Amino acid sequence: MGILNIAAVDLGASSGRIMLSTYHIDNQTISLEEIHRFKNQFISQNGHDCWDLFALETEIVTGLRKILDSGKPLHSIGIDTWGVDYVLLDKNGEVVAPTYAYRDHRTDGVMQKVQSELGRETIYRKTGIQFLTFNTLYQLKAMVDENPQWLSQVKDFVMIPDYLNYRLTGVINREYTNATTTQLVNVNTDSWDTALLEYLGLPASWFGRIRHPGHQVGLWNNRIPVMSVASHDTASAVISAPLSDENTAYLCSGTWSLMGLDTTTPCTNDTAMNSNITNEGGIDGHYRVLKNIMGLWLFNRLCTERSITDIPALVKQAEAEPAFQSLINPNAECFLNPPSMVEAIQQYCREHNQTVPQNTAQLARCIFDSLAMLYRKTALELAELQGKQISALHIVGGGSQNEFLNQLCADLCGMDVFAGPVEASVLGNVGCQLMALDQIRSAAEFRQLVVKSFPLKQFKNRPHFMPASLLETKWHEFCALH
Repeated sequence: MGILNIAAVDLGASSGRIMLSTYHIDNQTISLEEIHRFKNQFISQNGHDCWDLFALETEIVTGLRKILDSGKPLHSIGIDTWGVDYVLLDKNGEVVAPTYAYRDHRTDGVMQKVQSELGRETIYRKTGIQFLTFNTLYQLKAMVDENPQWLSQVKDFVMIPDYLNYRLTGVINREYTNATTTQLVNVNTDSWDTALLEYLGLPASWFGRIRHPGHQVGLWNNRIPVMSVASHDTASAVISAPLSDENTAYLCSGTWSLMGLDTTTPCTNDTAMNSNITNEGGIDGHYRVLKNIMGLWLFNRLCTERSITDIPALVKQAEAEPAFQSLINPNAECFLNPPSMVEAIQQYCREHNQTVPQNTAQLARCIFDSLAMLYRKTALELAELQGKQISALHIVGGGSQNEFLNQLCADLCGMDVFAGPVEASVLGNVGCQLMALDQIRSAAEFRQLVVKSFPLKQFKNRPHFMPASLLETKWHEFCALH
């Protein structure tokens, strides 16, 4: 039986891993094996939170060499990462400036300044991208204002996965899905918006031509193809989300929760803008009409601060706590990167005259209840945009293993939830490589393959999981936080 061995490099904001996927050509099934896992964390440079590019590259090569050392032939490699962060290169391909992490505070107040100068509606109509303080547009504005001395040294601007591909192959490629996260790509042309670049005072030559994924970038070690995949991890995750029809939504659940629809047209009307809906690039001519939700970042920080190692036990303890005693807006800016997540949650509850959660289980319950409420709010906004109800929700990614949160989501959103696959970004990365290798024709075909190899778990909506009057009260309390 013919097989293809495919390496998927999947980097998140807190960890990275190299996964080996074996694709069995005859029966069209996929298996996954974790080869190498490592931490990814900020380093401090002159008081700023930055990424350690050298460490990332070293870990990637370590993982790839482990595959080769096992004696297995490797047929292709693909890299996906988070969005918005970038690298500046000089004429020799060397890094010019620190590679800032999106949670760094240097962009504080910059988004508001840019909006006042360009107009919020103008930016949104051009790009269709939601307003987040760390979008690349505002990162670059902060750089231009604070460090103009770097500009004369720069030849190329690349997103982080494009930089890592360059380090493996020596070839610069600008991949579409990650480029769209910058809020610099025109949603109508799929090219860099020249007016926004002119506003920043940056030459178009830095940015080069954007290319859609699904082709070979170059060779690693002069022999193994490195493929251009949907290099924004959410774009890869959506490729593997087994959506049954256009009325089903996805929720990519991890450090961030990203809820949205897979559509053939972007949505940039006033309703979308006022709901801060984003239109990021997908594959096969599709768009990811979605909204960012702060996600399990809050829970992960809680576990770190309270030195929790038994995560399933804490989830069970949280489930046993009384529901909806405290509610927060997970997207509030105070939760982006606070010195203490515990103190940030407690202070938020004090300021909004709510019961202040004290023990770890109460804090976790507050996070889960609040996330599920925000999922409900987002699902209603997406339904309004498409003019019809969402029929079901597919939760993919690591967060899909949290069965308590899955059930809360089903109950509050009033729809059935299907959980899995867990390794959604990895699988989408593999799917793009299979398309580049001419094994799979489309995302729709790949999703059928995913369900065949990775069965889903269903969480039924329970219409009467709590008294309707109490739910209505808590819902109004939550909406008042926005």
